Amino acid sequence: MPTMEWVASSCRLLAATATDFERERPFSGMRIGAAIHLEPKTATLLLVLARGGADVIATGNLQTTQEATLTFLRDQGVTVIGDRTLDPQTQDACLRQVLATRPDLLLDNGGDLFLRYLDDPYESLLGGTEETTSGRAQLVPVRTRIKRPVLVINDSPIKQFAENTHAVGQSVLESFLRITNRATNGQRVTVVGYGACGRGIAKNFANAHARVAVWETDPVRRLEALFDGYAVPDRPEALASADIIVTSTGNPGILTADDLPLLSDGVILANAGHLPWEIDVPGLLTHPAVLKCTEPADGLQTLTLSGGARISILAGGHMVNLSGPRPLGNSVESMDLGFTLQARCLEAIATGRIPADQCVVPVPAEIDAQVARAYVALAGGARPPRHQPAY
Repeated sequence: MPTMEWVASSCRLLAATATDFERERPFSGMRIGAAIHLEPKTATLLLVLARGGADVIATGNLQTTQEATLTFLRDQGVTVIGDRTLDPQTQDACLRQVLATRPDLLLDNGGDLFLRYLDDPYESLLGGTEETTSGRAQLVPVRTRIKRPVLVINDSPIKQFAENTHAVGQSVLESFLRITNRATNGQRVTVVGYGACGRGIAKNFANAHARVAVWETDPVRRLEALFDGYAVPDRPEALASADIIVTSTGNPGILTADDLPLLSDGVILANAGHLPWEIDVPGLLTHPAVLKCTEPADGLQTLTLSGGARISILAGGHMVNLSGPRPLGNSVESMDLGFTLQARCLEAIATGRIPADQCVVPVPAEIDAQVARAYVALAGGARPPRHQPAY
């Protein structure tokens, strides 16, 4: 696992942002409540916010918290509520404890904090950010109840190409290889969903010599997948022909127990979406056709059906690139960009530059431009000294 020093020194854009924050103190006197995957890159972001004057209260997302990161953050004075949570009830309690501190800003990852805020709203909340497509989908129906600025990081074009297409595609392939130790050469891979993440996943598996098909319900995206060189079969054929199926839609119930008759013997199922609802793992495990299943071990579980077919599930249906042994997630560089967007968006809300009617909307174009200019300037210049990390 890369050390915190390695990650922090690699986040060059966050380091520059931290220098600005330390001088300007945009979060002075404010509390930021965060619910996010707790791993070295997110720890770097939280400490940058603290350098801007924030009192940071954080909890992790379900299943993905790394214990070493918890210890590090606590040693640095960040309040972290809970440990690694494996069940929704414990996770819910941790989220509500964060909100009980009445944060001025929320840094959300999946919509969990904002949805619970609505159970017990308070006037001092200024607004916040939401990281994911899944979170945006949950918050759009309640935006009139939130009535505060909420900027969706995933809707930034920078996040779309830098993290979703380039980094997610790479990290999902890397995680598949790490968990299974299987070759992809000649394997039939079906990618479900052809948004920014799906495009990257398809491209990386194709570059690893897999035969890639895409199942996509949107006719325009399906056409795009065809033009990109992938097979675009109907759903039954897409599932039945696959040796590997990767879901990447952000929507629930993409693969359910009703699909068991379609799945081929030996198929491997993986989810790249934020929430563990794209593959209905509980439904698969309890289906009458499942005679036995192995205990989850190092991110891998295998089900044996009554007819003898075997189906394997990676990471229990959780986000595969942050699960299993040695979970690394997306590349440092992509997260450096995405988390700088997070920091700058929170800064804009804290300083009153975003009106209340900008609720569950994309990152403003001027922030995208600011971050893009800063990254290009750093990429074209000299590297900063290693003794100037982001925290």
